[in-house]
Amino acid sequence: MTQARPAAVAGSFYPGDAQALRATVAHHLASASAQAAGTPTPAPKMLVVPHAGYIYSGDVAASAYALLAPWRDHIRRVVLLGPTHRVAVRGMAVPAALAFDTPLGRVPIDQAALARIADLPQVLQSDRPHALEHSLEVQLPFLQAVLGSGFSLVPLAVGDASPQQVDEVLERLWGGDETLVVISSDLSHYLPYAEARSRDRVTVQRILGFASDLRGDEACGAMPLNGALRTARRHGLQPRLLDLRNSGDTAGDRQRVVGYGAIAFEPTPAPTDGATETEAEPAADPATDPDRSDAALGQALLTGARASIAEALGLNAPARTDHPRLRQRGASFVTLHDARGDLRGCIGQLEAWRALGDDVHHNALAAAFGDRRFSPVTAAEYPQLHIEVSVLAPMQPLPASATAAEAAGRLQPGIDGVLLDWRGQRGTFLPQVWAQLPDAMGFLRALRQKAGLPPDFWATDIQLWRYQVTAFEEPRHARPH
Repeated sequence: MTQARPAAVAGSFYPGDAQALRATVAHHLASASAQAAGTPTPAPKMLVVPHAGYIYSGDVAASAYALLAPWRDHIRRVVLLGPTHRVAVRGMAVPAALAFDTPLGRVPIDQAALARIADLPQVLQSDRPHALEHSLEVQLPFLQAVLGSGFSLVPLAVGDASPQQVDEVLERLWGGDETLVVISSDLSHYLPYAEARSRDRVTVQRILGFASDLRGDEACGAMPLNGALRTARRHGLQPRLLDLRNSGDTAGDRQRVVGYGAIAFEPTPAPTDGATETEAEPAADPATDPDRSDAALGQALLTGARASIAEALGLNAPARTDHPRLRQRGASFVTLHDARGDLRGCIGQLEAWRALGDDVHHNALAAAFGDRRFSPVTAAEYPQLHIEVSVLAPMQPLPASATAAEAAGRLQPGIDGVLLDWRGQRGTFLPQVWAQLPDAMGFLRALRQKAGLPPDFWATDIQLWRYQVTAFEEPRHARPH
């Protein structure tokens, strides 16, 4: 067993001399602390930070690490996840080494924490993925500077791992205030400056919305991020964007840039500073919900969705309109169609956990730029987009069914949206899909296919939920520009 993993990128990604490294990290942290002065914040539970050379991303990373200074005596364990760049890994690799070395000293590996996840099939022990990996190493000098020598490390090199697998590991390691989770990830890679800025803004909005289907071209740490965001959402953390730049803003040219973002996830609502989510009021009572007849709400939702897409494209956005319902918790889907009436994107949430206005904002961006079935919407397409926003009522579980025919008999064609889940494989259809699939058996057959199941498959432990929606759509003859 290797006693300690030696520093692999000291002298390239950051200074190899201890004195120079200490001064460099202090400079980055001082700049970040000065910008955040006078803004009290709770202790972050999770940080998302970049992992490029310090000359490129050090200031961005420091904006997150500077938050830890007041909690130096509280944080005793850091669970650090990053992508593998040099060695392919199926699952997540922990080292056999007992410590990691940097020019600032030795960081011990938390052996008790590793024992808690040792039985999981997605966790393997190997020093090889860690030997030359920079995504984890570059975080250590910052952690040593702000936390001192009083913390232990749980380093996880994440390869081909599903969100569920990462989530399962993090749940076992989550702990309390003594444990900090750090996700190491850069954003877009090698795009022209303006395109990178637009792409990264959308990606950050997806992260702030707890997306669990991020792609590698959006964030190189997509694998650990997708799982960590599931865990963070379940634990009620609130995201706060701290910094968003790229190498063209720091130390590189603007022809081919790499994006960097820093995000803190905190256990209490973050201060309102223009970059946080709106604090949601309680959801409307479904029994007295006025959504269905509220034209003013429809206007507010539609102009909000269109404005979000326009702003991401750098276009003039329509004036948003306000409505009190936007501040209540709500779940929505945003559906886009092109000039021919063909589907161009559809993304949404099934559960009301944030303000409806925020939910529509995030889902509009995701439908336009993050639906994997389609290429991102372009500025040229924007004027001809047709937007529909569906506001969902709470889901109701359906009893277990012995056969697909029995399940189909419980559905209300044209009325019910349906969520199907079988052992983590999920798919949902909005009620609008009944227009193309009016037969209940055909509807369920197509839904099983969407969930990645064979169309004729059925099992008694398939779970079904139904929900209804109130849909608002733009007039097809008079779309705003």
